[in-house]
Amino acid sequence: MKPFVLLATRAEDLPADEEYALFLRFTGLQPDELVRVRLEAEPMPRLDLDELSGIFVGGGPFNASDPDEKKSAVQLRVEAEISALLDDVIARDFPFFGACYGIGTVGAHQGATIDRMYREAISIVPVSVTEAGGEDPLLTGMPRTFDAFVGHKEAISALPMSATLLASSPTCPVQMFRVGTNVYATQFHPELDAAGITTRIHAYADHGYFADGELAATLDAVNRVPVPHAGRMLRTFVERYAR
Repeated sequence: MKPFVLLATRAEDLPADEEYALFLRFTGLQPDELVRVRLEAEPMPRLDLDELSGIFVGGGPFNASDPDEKKSAVQLRVEAEISALLDDVIARDFPFFGACYGIGTVGAHQGATIDRMYREAISIVPVSVTEAGGEDPLLTGMPRTFDAFVGHKEAISALPMSATLLASSPTCPVQMFRVGTNVYATQFHPELDAAGITTRIHAYADHGYFADGELAATLDAVNRVPVPHAGRMLRTFVERYAR
């Protein structure tokens, strides 16, 4: 099988390593089948799409809607590299799945409006599948409403004509969309479980996702109910596109 690639941007080793382990678990891939590229540490290598089955983008602390003067040199480099990759990915309609930060990258590339209007606190939210989502093969077998982990400072408030809305939540209208037939992005985190998001809460406690004194309440918010369904779409993506 041609490998998949995970493009990662987390500088902190513990959540970065755990993210990779979670992608392995939820996709069902082995380490030699999912190549991790840590973009925060090194420039993106040349990716030959003909030699890959698909591409994943994980989450991270970068915000696409921040003005360029507030972005680090690393973030500006990563954004330029992913945008150039998406030129090829979109043109070829190549299998791509971006989670959280991935929705910002694809959204920015396609001209979506990304702002702070629909930010969501770290929590579990009900995600509802749209009519188009109900017909999408990646969501086959998913409940029409399922719980998912979220936590983001920005979100898409208006999708471009090129995108098809697949899922929404009460507090964030764009939770999942598709461009073409094979390019997907989610605002929620299908790769997370309760242990994984707990690690991230501690790792990013001073990154502005919640206020001082709200640590305990935030931890309670992500452990209040099981989240059994969201990760299924990652395995479906692999089953659909492995070649």
